[in-house]
Amino acid sequence: MEMNAEEAARVLQDKHEPLKDRFRALFTLRNIGGAKAIDAISSCFCDPSALLKHELAYVLGQIQDPRAIPVLNQVLSDSSQEPMVRHEAGEALGAIGALESLGILEKFCSDSCSEVAETCQLAMKRIQWIHDNTITKHSSESASPFLSVDPTPYASSETSVQELEDCLLDSAAPIYERYRAMFALRNRKDVHSVKTLARGWFVFQYVFGCTLLLDRDRECSLVSLNELAQRLSDLTENEMVRHECAEALGSIATDEALAILHKYLNDSERVVRESCVVALDIADQLEI
Repeated sequence: MEMNAEEAARVLQDKHEPLKDRFRALFTLRNIGGAKAIDAISSCFCDPSALLKHELAYVLGQIQDPRAIPVLNQVLSDSSQEPMVRHEAGEALGAIGALESLGILEKFCSDSCSEVAETCQLAMKRIQWIHDNTITKHSSESASPFLSVDPTPYASSETSVQELEDCLLDSAAPIYERYRAMFALRNRKDVHSVKTLARGWFVFQYVFGCTLLLDRDRECSLVSLNELAQRLSDLTENEMVRHECAEALGSIATDEALAILHKYLNDSERVVRESCVVALDIADQLEI
């Protein structure tokens, strides 16, 4: 049953509701948008679930409404928030793309938390790119074919796969250019590009959602299932990486992928446990 804005806000704000239902309510609010949706989402950053707060920030960025900037500034500045939440707040500011955000992003470009620092660097470059390319920012070379607001524009479609691979795997290259290569490889949606992205996991200390780049095309995603399972099972891996792997497996939604997710429903890391719950719900929705 579809929820209206009021019902979605109630479910999202109710900590006693199942997490999967709160996620559905959150994405309902994303689709509705507007001040009331932003207010409801913004009120939940005191929640104990880092995963939920991460998604709150993500959704505020995807809505691209400047009215969300104050709460995102607050979350980014709050050192008591989990790194994955602060990182996502910085990325959301980049997604909104307002020049006024350059000041706070610059402030945290040297944050002691590398996830936050690198995200702020990317967000600044994205905002500068938008305002330096006012004529072409909505062109086919900038708009995501997956209807998402990406942290960086993707590299030119004229760039060869080999050039993209070389850039992605070059640890000395600027992270902004590596991200542009990463998104360009996502757009290719071929097996070689997917395998290259999988190799990229071992190069980036934090992939910030690299695995989700693989989940949009089922045929290509199957190539990466073993790699996703391996990263999810690695208890020494950063929880942000494991979280993204879980959600990608939910989007693949094969029997094998679902079996892997069920295995980690009792993981020692809360973020991973909750990611598996949400991923299984994603899979259920794909079957509807």
